[in-house]
Amino acid sequence: MFLSLVRIIKSKSQLPKGLHNNGGVKLISKIIKRDGTEVDFDKEKIRSAIFKANNEVVDSNAQINCLDVDIIVKVIIQRLSKFNRAVEVEEIQEIVETELMRFKAFEVAKAYIRYRYDHKLKRETNTDKQIISLVEYVNESVKQENSNKNPEIIPTQRDYIAGEISKDITMRKLLPEAVVKAHNEGIIHFHDADYFIQHSHNCDLVNLEDMLQNGTVISGTLIEKPHTFSTACNIATQIIAQVASSQYGGQSISLAHLAPFVDDTRKRFRQKNSQLLSFMPENDYNEFIEHLVYEDIKKGVQTIQYQVVTLMTTNGQAPFITVYMDINEAKNEREQADLAVIIEEVLKQRMEGVKNEAGAWITPAFPKLIYALDENNTYIGSEYYYLTELAARCTAKRMVPDYISNKIERQLKNGDTYTCMGCRSFLTPDRTKENYSKCNNWTPGHKYYGRFNQGVVTINLPDVALSSHGDFDRFENILKDRLENICYPALMARHNRLKGTPSNVAPILWQYGALARLDKDETIDELLYHGYSTISLGYAGLYECVRYMTGESHTAGGKEFALHVMQMLNDYCTKWKGKTDIDFSLYGTPLESTTYKFAKRLQKRFGIIPGVTDKNYITNSYHVHVIEPIDAFTKLSFESEFQALSPGGAISYIEVPNMNHNIPAVVSVIQYIYENIMYAELNTRSDYCQVCGFEGEVQIVKDNGKLVWECPVCKNHDQNKLNVARRTCGYIGTNFWNQGRTQEISERVLHL
Repeated sequence: MFLSLVRIIKSKSQLPKGLHNNGGVKLISKIIKRDGTEVDFDKEKIRSAIFKANNEVVDSNAQINCLDVDIIVKVIIQRLSKFNRAVEVEEIQEIVETELMRFKAFEVAKAYIRYRYDHKLKRETNTDKQIISLVEYVNESVKQENSNKNPEIIPTQRDYIAGEISKDITMRKLLPEAVVKAHNEGIIHFHDADYFIQHSHNCDLVNLEDMLQNGTVISGTLIEKPHTFSTACNIATQIIAQVASSQYGGQSISLAHLAPFVDDTRKRFRQKNSQLLSFMPENDYNEFIEHLVYEDIKKGVQTIQYQVVTLMTTNGQAPFITVYMDINEAKNEREQADLAVIIEEVLKQRMEGVKNEAGAWITPAFPKLIYALDENNTYIGSEYYYLTELAARCTAKRMVPDYISNKIERQLKNGDTYTCMGCRSFLTPDRTKENYSKCNNWTPGHKYYGRFNQGVVTINLPDVALSSHGDFDRFENILKDRLENICYPALMARHNRLKGTPSNVAPILWQYGALARLDKDETIDELLYHGYSTISLGYAGLYECVRYMTGESHTAGGKEFALHVMQMLNDYCTKWKGKTDIDFSLYGTPLESTTYKFAKRLQKRFGIIPGVTDKNYITNSYHVHVIEPIDAFTKLSFESEFQALSPGGAISYIEVPNMNHNIPAVVSVIQYIYENIMYAELNTRSDYCQVCGFEGEVQIVKDNGKLVWECPVCKNHDQNKLNVARRTCGYIGTNFWNQGRTQEISERVLHL
């Protein structure tokens, strides 16, 4: 009894003010269970679990009494109240263990840990609850995992169910134990584990030119060369859908590959209407033909615009498709003039948007548009400046296109210019020396279309820093160890999973031109080496890493250390490339749900550290922290140095207010991009409330401890009646986000 009183007095002396008499403690309202379901918080379950553990202790002198339990429960609730969000059950159990140990109830803590361990073993052999929670649409983690997938619909649920089984087998059977452990602890992220069981890969730069000019096969049906632009666009959308269902990442196509079909259309119309020349003046006849050609262009562009947003791949989402617009990809003057008309029509239709179910014009998520800046379109007086000005208007209203500077890209990519494979994944500059005759009729010269990415593994940089306790030598040793003994084996697991893959698994990719024209049963092995494809070492949280190690942001005193870390990562990619003849490349990871996962793991392992682990997200790749005040031009200039060290993929952004009435300012930013940074985007707001018809920026507010979206006019919270578009990982997301990403979005400062 005396010992218990001493414990109570000691504990009370350490309790925060307001806790002694149950005063001032704000209880959390929700918890997320292991199967992803969100339920009301019940403190009695904590009390009951502690009592059960207490009863397991044989030595009565090592047990604790009711007053002890009350004190411990109060401390636990106080700690949980600081999360200011729905807390996961694993987080609660970690805190229970910690507080039992701090209370010196060691035997009770041991019993509690044993109980957790026994139930963990049972769970590891059973994914039933997880799968059922998916089907019943109560899994909060999955509901907010991907902002472009609707988890309510059957195709998405089917994909998630298969994914749960795939992840289970992948983690138990297919990956090295050290990789699985590191992934579960948040030291790395092994991307797309739900697709790893299949011999599938990440991103593609689709060779649409070869498929349209030389024909292809879709679902066993021969598709010959089209005779009009609109038909070519229709075939292109079918190719996009087939490719998306045969891999799991993004894909890009070029409008330049469609441009030759405009002249085919022109010739076809002239042939069909040749009799009109007998009674029409030639100028009128030519004008009439060009009108028909334009109507076909308009029809073709509309086909791409609407089919892409209405298509659904086998994994329950629209294809992650990027459309590249580079006026200088055209092969001759006629083709360039036609390409200019296509680009203009794409921008006009995208600026208009698409109608939602309420009939209002909204911003679609896809296709993502990228516009290339060059000498002949960036400044007033240049031949195609009018397209750039139109692009600026489109960006102000619909958040796209994004911009690639051909000038800077030539400096970074050995004189070449080409688009990324989706949102940001870039191929390495072409180094192939052999004639891959089966790879889309490739001939000596630089090749990009038809190449692809094998997959991504991301290292959590803040975890490296925190594990080093601020010691720079220890930091380097830990980073080297994790790169060599975790990241490299994980990346090689991705590579080896693709080795031996027969072309039959995805004919559209490997046999019919999207990536190659291999024979049936031939393996894709030759495409995995010599730089034909890439494999990506991702990184995340450079800001938090530098902040912890140096005490400053990498925009200030921490910059030298940040660049040193980036160079180390590049050096290891170079080392592995030399050892394997595989193009390893450093990739600025576009974290979406993983930003929340990494943040939670850091909080579990290291607690709350101001400026480092005090958010429910960590910063994407090398980016300036979203709350850091910095102007647009300084941000773009600063981040350009890091893009040069992120050759496998990088994109920078600036947050801007409504720019619809200040297009000259948008043009100024675009021109600055051309001169200073390879790849950048402007994030604008274009939301819609279906309840009151509000158009503008829907706000993020707190409701019962949870971040929710709210119409500023009618206060509508119903996500099913809000159309919100935000850039979260290079793509525009429209299906809302988890709490970590939502917090990040809410804290973004304007840069212009």
